[in-house]
Amino acid sequence: MSRNPRHQVHPSVADLPAAERSGALVRLWRIRTELLLAAGLVVIVLGALGGGRWVPFIALTSAVSVPAATRAGRGWLVAHAWCVASRHRLQRVCLETTMHTRSGRIPLILWITPTAVGEKALVLTRAGICAEDFEAFAGEIEAACFARDVRIHRHRRWTHLVIVEIIRREAPAGAVSPGLERLYGRSGWVALRSTRADIEEPPDTARLLVPA
Repeated sequence: MSRNPRHQVHPSVADLPAAERSGALVRLWRIRTELLLAAGLVVIVLGALGGGRWVPFIALTSAVSVPAATRAGRGWLVAHAWCVASRHRLQRVCLETTMHTRSGRIPLILWITPTAVGEKALVLTRAGICAEDFEAFAGEIEAACFARDVRIHRHRRWTHLVIVEIIRREAPAGAVSPGLERLYGRSGWVALRSTRADIEEPPDTARLLVPA
């Protein structure tokens, strides 16, 4: 039996529509980080090999190896690598659950950035999907993103905007978020954690049939 009624978006599993193939622009947006990194690497390598100019190639390798040689640099690289992984895992959760529309469209992850405790993603929901759906599937998101906790926030005014905060660790004293967490703001969001315990569980019909 499902944990709460919000899992039952569709009448039955048989009626659950399969996610359709998204448009080209949406697919490119989902892998934008990988495309930008690959394009930059190809341009620099081809420029170095074609023109005999190794300075750009050396500069690129230095820009990657030098930060990786320091603790802060390695932390920055790992934090942003987790952002890429979490974005794909969130998309997969939407595809594998009922968090997509009947036409098969999943929410759009507009931005994801590292925080002192994990990652924070800004999500644009589709018609038929709301912040409470993400709260209902918090357990699935935790498991998919290898997280210890997930917190969902809904914008006070624009309720189609949702923040999914992925918690991986405890924040050390004086820790500063390595990403652009400040761009989200704080006063415009409502946390949904308090509503998780208030969701009414469906009745256990098996127990109702047992005589007292």
